[in-house]
Amino acid sequence: MKIRVYYKDTDCGGIVYHSRYLDFCEMARSELFFSRGKSPTQGGCHFAIKKIDANFLKPAFLGDLLEVKTQLLKIRHTSLQLTHRIVRDEATLFTMDVTLVYLCQDGKPYPIDPETKDFFGKVLSFK
Repeated sequence: MKIRVYYKDTDCGGIVYHSRYLDFCEMARSELFFSRGKSPTQGGCHFAIKKIDANFLKPAFLGDLLEVKTQLLKIRHTSLQLTHRIVRDEATLFTMDVTLVYLCQDGKPYPIDPETKDFFGKVLSFK
């Protein structure tokens, strides 16, 4: 997913705020569903972040056109692991491994249904 860096994303020096990288990754995860006519929530269930390992490698600046690349690392019974890379041209600026857990209305982890597992397997290639 491509994202343009706007003024709201930056500090007074035109450098992207650290928290915006997390937002960009969240937008890319949601867009995986929206671009295919699906919703990231189904029947009161959704994915929530359990763990993040983020690496800030180089800064992004006002006006940059960034691309968020997402890969599936692993699918488990109630969770999945993804890796995100934010790049500008060919340079990697940010990487993040994220573990998402599948929760339903009671806030407890639930098994990821076969259709959702299949969706991730088709949309994102394994590393």
